[in-house]
Amino acid sequence: MPVPRQSASRTAKKDIPEMPVVDDKAIDFETIELLFFAYRDFIADPDAILAKIGFGRAHHRVVYFVSRRPGMTVADLLGILQITKQSLARVLRELIDSGYIRQMAGPADRRQRRLYPTLAGRELALALSDPQSRRIAKAMDSLNPDMRDGVRQFLKAMSDSEKAATPVDVEID
Repeated sequence: MPVPRQSASRTAKKDIPEMPVVDDKAIDFETIELLFFAYRDFIADPDAILAKIGFGRAHHRVVYFVSRRPGMTVADLLGILQITKQSLARVLRELIDSGYIRQMAGPADRRQRRLYPTLAGRELALALSDPQSRRIAKAMDSLNPDMRDGVRQFLKAMSDSEKAATPVDVEID
C-alpha cells in the first residue's frame, strides 16, 4: 500500500531571513528595468544561435573569452567567469568534444591547461558577437563621442571586476 505524500509546504518549510527595511523611493526602478530589457534583447540573438546547436549562455561566455584571450589558462577563465571548476567542467568538455575549443598543456608546466579556440570556435564566437555589436552600434549611432565615453564609463562602474572593466587587445591570426 503506497504511503501518502506530505504536502510540499510541510516538508519544505523554510525560515525566511529578516529583510532589511528599504525605502522604495530611493530605488531607481526605471534604470533597473532599462538594464533588464537591454540585457534581455542583447542576448536574444546569440541565444537563438546557441539553441540551434544545443548550447546555452555558459557556452557563449566560454567561447567568447577563450576567443578573446587565446592561450588563457583554465584558472584564468574560472577567475573571469567567477564560477567553480565543477560548473565549468561540463561546459568546457562539451565545447572541446564538439570541436570549438582546444585544450593544451602549458609549455613550462605540463599540468597547466591552456585554452584555444579552434577555427569553428572562433567562427562561433564571431557569429554570436556580430548581432550584439550591431545592436551596440545602432544604440550608439545617435550619441556624440563624449556620450559614448559616458556609456562605457557607466558600464565599467557597474562592474565589480577590474579585469572585466578593462578591454583586452588581442590579435588572433
